Amino acid sequence: MKLDKRLITLGLVILILSVAIKFIWAGLSKIKVDDFHAAAVIFVVDSSASNQKRLPEQKKILKQICNLLDPEDQIKILRVSQDAYLIYEGTPMNGSTITKSMDAFTKYDSKDYGTAYGEGLKKAFSHVLTMKKEGYVPAVVVIGDLENEGAVEKQINWETLPKNVEEVKKYAPEISMMFLDAHPSKLDTVKEKLTPVLGENKLIVSPEQNVDKSIRRFLHALGR
Repeated sequence: MKLDKRLITLGLVILILSVAIKFIWAGLSKIKVDDFHAAAVIFVVDSSASNQKRLPEQKKILKQICNLLDPEDQIKILRVSQDAYLIYEGTPMNGSTITKSMDAFTKYDSKDYGTAYGEGLKKAFSHVLTMKKEGYVPAVVVIGDLENEGAVEKQINWETLPKNVEEVKKYAPEISMMFLDAHPSKLDTVKEKLTPVLGENKLIVSPEQNVDKSIRRFLHALGR
């Protein structure tokens, strides 16, 4: 009799445990784990004469963003003045190399006059499409005063830029853009031209007074 009671008790325990495990498993299966997607952030940094005064602070902003990214992310830094060209690509965690590259290639040069923002953005969009093909979530961060200097053909054409961004979105629909540290009048033009294309959540603009909060919004736009 005692053995029968023990078998019955053991059977009930096993039954209860099996039911509990089924409920736990059903609950866990409904929990969605967020997929992590590495980002590719393309920086366009103004090193022209008109922006030299703010450049040291802007370098700190760039490194602040890099410190908040993931080791699996990738960045590229395009230096913009009279011409636009790549000065760094790789992990955002390589702080010493980023600093050396920035210091070496953003120095003031009186012969280097102009702001080739338009040329820089063309190259940035090309990198966006390449990195998208590699599986990264792409973003472009423009840091500078957005002033027009030098050759007109290298400057931003505000009439064609929205069309260019729209074309990039066809292949990289999740692209986000951030414009930092320009005068509010310049940033207002950015909002007017690009908000209809990118939307409020994927376009972030900020003068120097609100950079920290804007960086948090940018991380959210990346899905972080």
